[in-house]
Amino acid sequence: MSRAVVQPGALSGVAAVPESKSAAHRALLCAGLSDGESVLSPLGGSADIRATERVLKALGAKLSPGVGKALRVKGPLKAPPGSCDLFCGESGSTLRFFIPIAAALGASAVFSGEGRLPKRPLETYLDLLPSHGVSCESNGGLPLSISGHLTPGTFALPGDISSQFITGLLFALPLLKADSDIILTTPLQSAGYVEMTRAIQKAFGVESVQTPRGFHVPGRQRYTPRAYEIEGDWSQAAFFLCAGAILQNGVAVSNLQKDSTQGDRAIFPILQKFGAAVSWEDGLCVSRPGALSAMEIDVGQIPDLLPILAVTAAYANGRTHLKNAARVRLKESDRVHAMCEGLRALGVDAEEEPDGLWITGGPLHGGAVNGYNDHRIVMAFAVAALGASGPVTISDAQAIDKSWPAFFDDYNALGGNAHVILGQ
Repeated sequence: MSRAVVQPGALSGVAAVPESKSAAHRALLCAGLSDGESVLSPLGGSADIRATERVLKALGAKLSPGVGKALRVKGPLKAPPGSCDLFCGESGSTLRFFIPIAAALGASAVFSGEGRLPKRPLETYLDLLPSHGVSCESNGGLPLSISGHLTPGTFALPGDISSQFITGLLFALPLLKADSDIILTTPLQSAGYVEMTRAIQKAFGVESVQTPRGFHVPGRQRYTPRAYEIEGDWSQAAFFLCAGAILQNGVAVSNLQKDSTQGDRAIFPILQKFGAAVSWEDGLCVSRPGALSAMEIDVGQIPDLLPILAVTAAYANGRTHLKNAARVRLKESDRVHAMCEGLRALGVDAEEEPDGLWITGGPLHGGAVNGYNDHRIVMAFAVAALGASGPVTISDAQAIDKSWPAFFDDYNALGGNAHVILGQ
């Protein structure tokens, strides 16, 4: 365990955010499912990506370093003899993507994890897979044992629990011997992540067709190996872009795609609506401060942005409402509660409701907040500390390893003053 002591200040300059974790997971799976060697770059060392790499190896993929930050991945994945143990760490993407893939391969597997992952919802698969040839043994979470071979057909599931279930099926169903259909019984949330899945699959030679009720997935498809460049992460860029919007000099972020399918690219128009000066300049996304005003934001399609949007709202005039956030309570922490509690500890008027958060902007003072071992909570409060009247101490600073191990190094390189104290 560790804690970060963050002094008030301002960030300025150009930040290069890590590669998109969401895109990296998807590219790794497509490469592993391909018959041959793919080269993916860049790839860093976040804990979630290491979890996906570990499961790929357990299912027979061969991974080796490439030039620079590249990774060579040689497939295809195959069901190993006997039962295999698939440890997913704290990565919900790794777990929910690989369950139907392992089933499509006919693997007997035991999925496990740590942190809050064993308690995150899996009922969608537990209800769905047994009628398609897969035996599931679970107490509702992890460990989960599966056996059998996934059969094609119609897969009806809700679209408002997690798009990860839909992505998992989109990866697995092309491997089957006949066509399948995914039918959404409720409106799709986080649709941008599903579109990212389909776009990266297409790059590896696999396609699906969107229908009025979901997706048609042809069977007997083959993933094709290739060299693939992974774009920068809009979810991570949001922390520095919001920092630029609330204080003094502004911040620029490089290696972002303007036309990305990432849903969290929505941070750009949201900051503009808040009143920040956000623009594209010479290939950089630049965020400068403005007179920020409260607004209502539906986070149903962008749940990962809630923590940093809550911080931005704390610096805006008026009362901001972050709504449609019930799913955000099911992440690495209950992020609605974590942000409400932490902002209150810093003197902000915040009120949580079952599916949302109200925040009234006002002065922030120093204090101590709980990071809840959640990378996005820790990073959000590091940004909140910039304009506080005193230092902010954040517990569980090590949580950043999940997605951005170098976050505090990059933060300090832009002029921040964060001191991480290990072992406390």
